[in-house]
Amino acid sequence: MHREGEPQMRIKTLWLCALATLLGTTLRAQDIAGDWQGTLKDGAQELRIVLQIAKRDNGGWKATMYSIDQTSDAMPINSIALEGADLKLTVDAVQGTYAGKVSTDGNSIAGTWTQSAPLPLTLRRTTKETAWPLDPAAHTVQFITVDNDVKLEVLDWGGSGRPLVLLTGLGNDAHVYDKFAPKLIASYHVYGITRRGFGASSAPATGYSADRLGDDVLNVIDALKLTRPILAGHSIGGEELSSIGSRHPEKVAGLVYLEAAYPYAWYDPTVHVIDLTMRIDLAELQAKLGQLSQVRADTSTLMRELISTALPRFEADLREWQKDLETMPPAFAALLSSPLPPAQLAIWAGGQKYTKISPPILAIFAVPPDFGALLGDSPRAVRAAFEAKEGANVEAQVKSFETGNPAARVVRLPHADHYVFQSNEDDVIREMKTFIGNLP
Repeated sequence: MHREGEPQMRIKTLWLCALATLLGTTLRAQDIAGDWQGTLKDGAQELRIVLQIAKRDNGGWKATMYSIDQTSDAMPINSIALEGADLKLTVDAVQGTYAGKVSTDGNSIAGTWTQSAPLPLTLRRTTKETAWPLDPAAHTVQFITVDNDVKLEVLDWGGSGRPLVLLTGLGNDAHVYDKFAPKLIASYHVYGITRRGFGASSAPATGYSADRLGDDVLNVIDALKLTRPILAGHSIGGEELSSIGSRHPEKVAGLVYLEAAYPYAWYDPTVHVIDLTMRIDLAELQAKLGQLSQVRADTSTLMRELISTALPRFEADLREWQKDLETMPPAFAALLSSPLPPAQLAIWAGGQKYTKISPPILAIFAVPPDFGALLGDSPRAVRAAFEAKEGANVEAQVKSFETGNPAARVVRLPHADHYVFQSNEDDVIREMKTFIGNLP
């Protein structure tokens, strides 16, 4: 029998069911506590990201991020907010932000990671079976004392053959080699050093000059009782290579510069690569001005040097840098203007000028370089002009290095990433094996 009002009742019931479903979905999406992981891709470079989220006792959320292919260090999340399904977080340590939307089933977050430029990053909730280990490599870890109250984290991936010691770039610890090092252990016994101020190593207030950092490496070599190892350094690690190669060439069998033979490792006042030459000149100028402020007697020699050389050279650096800033893509300029942690600032302030390196050398350059997402969404013409200008500057640095080190093996890898041992792993391994195989 038909009852009056039945259609309306059905509509009301369906509407309530739909509302309950919607509310249930929203509640599930808001339950974001747990571990999440995803892969950040920038050109050929892939970085695995782990995000751990927990509820605070007084409400709200707290979180920690790991970039497990770069460092075992946790990066604290400075702010995290969830409004409905929209998640936002900031990581001040790397000047990064993430904005994403939680899926209706609460098992994934699709969003964008921004650190000078936006990159897509989808995070997925992990299980015991799918979770990536925070330290995924097979290695042993020990801590070696290199200075008063200073211990460095030293990784040992094992292997057989000649000792090979890997030094890192600025901001990384030795775990950045966790994927690369195992590819070498069939031929070499591979170690990695986390320099002071980074990762699990001690972070003293002082001791960041290039030669002091080089001495740290030598102290590790002595503690491990390694006989003339090969040293391979990435990026700023090149200054430690040059420090050792210029002062104690007898301690090593060879040096491998992995995108590392820039002004902090090989100084040529006529070459300008971004702001690197200016940083080295600034470090010297500050040291001389410091001497001037401390000396109260005859300062004529120091003043002549400042007036004739140091000050004019730094003025030229500033003029060159001013021209660069006028044409630099905004995203890249923002990256270079980001505040640096104390240890990184101290390393730049402790830069030195190296113009003579004695041991056998392999130097691998990304030239012309691939700036990838570092240039953001700048217009094509702006990108092209910047890439052409900086590509020419890098090539000038390469030629200067070749001229100053005529016996060195210099390799150009077109459009490789700065993390050349990741973007061009096979090329780097091949060149390293050939170079080391020819060492006496």
